[in-house]
Amino acid sequence: MRDHTTQDYSRRIGRVVAFIGKNLDADLALDRLAEVACFSPYHFHRVYAGVMGETVTATVVRLRLARAAGDLIKTRLPVATIARRAGYGSAAAFIRAFRTHYEETPGSFRRRGNGVRVEPSRPNLVENTAMPNVTIVSTPAYHCAAIDHLGPYHQIGAAFDRLAAWARPRGLMGLGSHCFGIYYDDPNTVPSAKLRSAACLTIGPEVTIEPPLRPVHIPGGRHARLQHKGPYAELEQVYRYLYRTWLPASGEQPADAPCFEAYLNDCKSLPPSEWLTDVYLPLAPKSGTG
Repeated sequence: MRDHTTQDYSRRIGRVVAFIGKNLDADLALDRLAEVACFSPYHFHRVYAGVMGETVTATVVRLRLARAAGDLIKTRLPVATIARRAGYGSAAAFIRAFRTHYEETPGSFRRRGNGVRVEPSRPNLVENTAMPNVTIVSTPAYHCAAIDHLGPYHQIGAAFDRLAAWARPRGLMGLGSHCFGIYYDDPNTVPSAKLRSAACLTIGPEVTIEPPLRPVHIPGGRHARLQHKGPYAELEQVYRYLYRTWLPASGEQPADAPCFEAYLNDCKSLPPSEWLTDVYLPLAPKSGTG
């Protein structure tokens, strides 16, 4: 009975997280979200916090600010427009919230992070540097539970929240587990609304996976690895460096497999400036090796 209740709660909270991710521009009142979860409004917020480890408000703010960070880098929308889209009544309120979360103003973040008009923000990613921070590693294979995301890559956070709603009550998130993001398409050639990605969590073979989750196998083998420290919205700079600068000069060939990202610390407990991500580019076997 306890296992059944755990599965039922995580499934219902997962519906709420999916609803939030698809309706960030809507009025996400607690009563409406409680209805989605089929919980009494008197208890919904406590159950949500128990499953997710944060309040509904914190989830909504975090996902809206993540989308805003992506908008600042990927679009030329005015800050006032992005502020309204993020749910703030004034640009000033948005700037304060953004600065609290990202430790800099939206204007500074846009100037520093937009690789189209300025140099990438991290010194190791500047185009004319050498390649000391790219290492070739042999990785093990990983068996994962995954939730698919369709749309802009910087909005995959909602899929990870759904994954957490499933995994946390089952005791699957913690020491020994790994979170990965797999990115199947090139954002320079595929429309943002059609970009395919997956939020993944390593699990043991004994764990049962049911829809909307699916099993994903990340093959082991040779990979180019580059670590990024900072907001996830800046990760496109890493790919630009790997593909434009490092790969042509490396003598390596990419393997027929998608890139993936490994998230090394907790984005909910640390400021974005401290987030660590390893980006893995699969490489073909060297001639004469398996």
